[in-house]
Amino acid sequence: MPPGSTMEDRRLTGIVVSASRALAAGGLADLVWGHVSVRDPSDRGVWVKTFGPGLDEVSTDDVVLVSPTGQILVGRKSAPLEWPLHTEVAALRPDVNSVVHVHSAAVNALTSTGQPIRPISHEGTLFAFPDVPTFEETGSLITTRPLGSRLAEMLAGSRACLMPRHGAVTVGQDVAEAVVTAVLLDRACSTQLAAMTTGFMLSWSSPAETAEKRSLLATQKQFDAVYHLLARKAGVRPHLLKPSG
Repeated sequence: MPPGSTMEDRRLTGIVVSASRALAAGGLADLVWGHVSVRDPSDRGVWVKTFGPGLDEVSTDDVVLVSPTGQILVGRKSAPLEWPLHTEVAALRPDVNSVVHVHSAAVNALTSTGQPIRPISHEGTLFAFPDVPTFEETGSLITTRPLGSRLAEMLAGSRACLMPRHGAVTVGQDVAEAVVTAVLLDRACSTQLAAMTTGFMLSWSSPAETAEKRSLLATQKQFDAVYHLLARKAGVRPHLLKPSG
């Protein structure tokens, strides 16, 4: 079926385009890799960037609707290899309407040390006390439904999951939350790596201070504000930012 078959299809395709470019504006473009997906409101599957274009150059022709079994329902191009990562998270998490998968160099560097994320910055408070889960089963691509399902189970109720030797997955009730969470995760890891190079990383927020800061930072208002900033930097039309419902 050609892209943009209905007005709703075109709207959802536009959301993925906007989110992809906003993610790139946040510093998470990785050549042709990485994806943003949006749940289809009619439960047909997920709308996701196909393989080939970079996040910073995604167009409406580069977005497809993938069914839970990997069938292309809308769009002329093939699904990305890691479509099961998106569809299985969507299946297990009805609260999640958007999934982001990135190959953050900072995440990979920090996870290689075996050290958990510590709240030495504002961003770090979103991923500590409790620590975000780590998917250790493989550092390869998530190309099968069983593997995607096990990653989704590891993610459980968290906002992010670290994937050593690979990257990370972040989720949200909309693209603003999922995209901004990915950007903040990358920043938290970058800051911690910088501190670790000194050999004297001795201080971070207590669990109580972490919870207080997180309650102020991890809000829809904050996610929306940062996402609008990224959208402006990417030249994205604001009315395409969120899915309805």
